[in-house]
Amino acid sequence: MSRRKLREHLFKMVFLYAFNKKNEMQEQAELYLDGVENLEEEDRTFLLERFRAVEEKIPEIDTLLNSTAKGWKTNRFASCDLAILRVAVFEMKFDETIPDGVAINEAVELAKLYGGDESPSFVNGILGELSRK
Repeated sequence: MSRRKLREHLFKMVFLYAFNKKNEMQEQAELYLDGVENLEEEDRTFLLERFRAVEEKIPEIDTLLNSTAKGWKTNRFASCDLAILRVAVFEMKFDETIPDGVAINEAVELAKLYGGDESPSFVNGILGELSRK
C-alpha cells in the first residue's frame, strides 16, 4: 500500500477519537482495520504501531496546536481538521524520515478530500506556522 494510502487510513483511525472514549480506541482501531479490504499484514502492523505512537503523543501534539493556533483551541477545531493536524504534527515533530513539506502537503490534500471548504487553508496555515517555529 502506498504511503499516501497508509496516511489516509491513519487519519481515519485518529478521526475515531471524535466518537469514542480513549479506553476504546485500540479496539476501534482494530475494528476499523478489519474492514479495510486487501490489507496486507505488514500494512496492518504498520498502521497499528503508528496509531499507538500518535495516540501516545496526542497530549504533546495538542499542546503544540493550541500554542500555534492563535485564538483557537483544539476543542474548537472541526473533528476532521483536528485528526488531519494530529497526524501531520506527529510526522513533522516525531518522524525524522518525513520532511515537513511532505507532511504539510499530504495534510492539505487530506483536508481537500475530507474537510470543509476552509479546511485546506486552515490546515496549511497551522502547519506552516508550526514549521516556522
